[in-house]
Amino acid sequence: MSFKIAIAGATGNVGREMLDILAERGFPVSEVVALASSRSVNTEVSFGDKTLKVKNLENYDFSDTDICLMSAGGTISQKYSPKIGAQGCVVIDNSSAWRYDADVPLIVPEVNPDAIEGFRKKNIIANPNCSTAQLVVALKPLHDVARIKRLVVSTYQSVSGAGKEGMDELFNQSRAVFVADPIESKKFTKRIAFNVIPHIDVFMDDGSTKEEWKVVAETKKMLDPKIKVTCTAVRVPVFIGHSEAVNIEFESEITADQARDILREAPGCQVIDKREDGGYITPYECAGEDATFISRIREDPTIENGLNIWVVSDNLRKGAALNTIQIAELLVNRGLVKPRQRAA
Repeated sequence: MSFKIAIAGATGNVGREMLDILAERGFPVSEVVALASSRSVNTEVSFGDKTLKVKNLENYDFSDTDICLMSAGGTISQKYSPKIGAQGCVVIDNSSAWRYDADVPLIVPEVNPDAIEGFRKKNIIANPNCSTAQLVVALKPLHDVARIKRLVVSTYQSVSGAGKEGMDELFNQSRAVFVADPIESKKFTKRIAFNVIPHIDVFMDDGSTKEEWKVVAETKKMLDPKIKVTCTAVRVPVFIGHSEAVNIEFESEITADQARDILREAPGCQVIDKREDGGYITPYECAGEDATFISRIREDPTIENGLNIWVVSDNLRKGAALNTIQIAELLVNRGLVKPRQRAA
């Protein structure tokens, strides 16, 4: 069986990554259609050894398309995803538009694959926030063994999480520092070059930012609503790769050695944890990799049944494009989507 796949937002960072990963993983496609806004029509994007010309999302007919990978932003998804789903095409959405809808499953395949069964209510499946995706991949196998009571998460998020504009701003500001040019901040609220900014997304009434709220809400939805979660999200001058320092309090006793052994066997996880210089992973090293890397696994003596871990992943891959493709693979492997009849 092979499937007709549409990618909405194909000219963006994540859309292009989706095209690359579809080809890399040999997803069974009969046809791939690249879609974007009217201003990007006829722009060329690569899919394997093929070149695709971008078509207009606004007037595209999805009646013979099997799966739409949506990476065009929340506003566009809110407008188009229900219409696409109503045409019988399953939407896997990368924005935050549908993550908190009770009728839309929020999926990380290594964490809660069975929840995908609920997609038929709206024909929409949500992809989690990039920082949450890697977090729950590392937490799920530990939660299964010792039950997590409380999490304290500090994120160190790369500028690619803010799209091409974020990456351009870091590059331009860094260059300006070395040639003594004026530094302009357009995408971020403060200078990002050689700096860190404890502010991602808008502020909420309780003083947290929406990015921090997303980590809390999504972890509870996918892992366990009883877990207490607090988060501080920080933007750092790194191009690709999100990092997280995670303090975990468990219900049951679990040692660092036990956690290390559990994570070594867990799907999607790779443990790099030597207690020596360089015996850990950094975002620079994880760029282009599919795994969620875990390092610095150690016991926290200040609480009962506590551990600290360091979690790093490529936010454009596991945090976005790769997870979306894995959801599509889950649909296919479980027989939840079938190729549709094509017009002659």
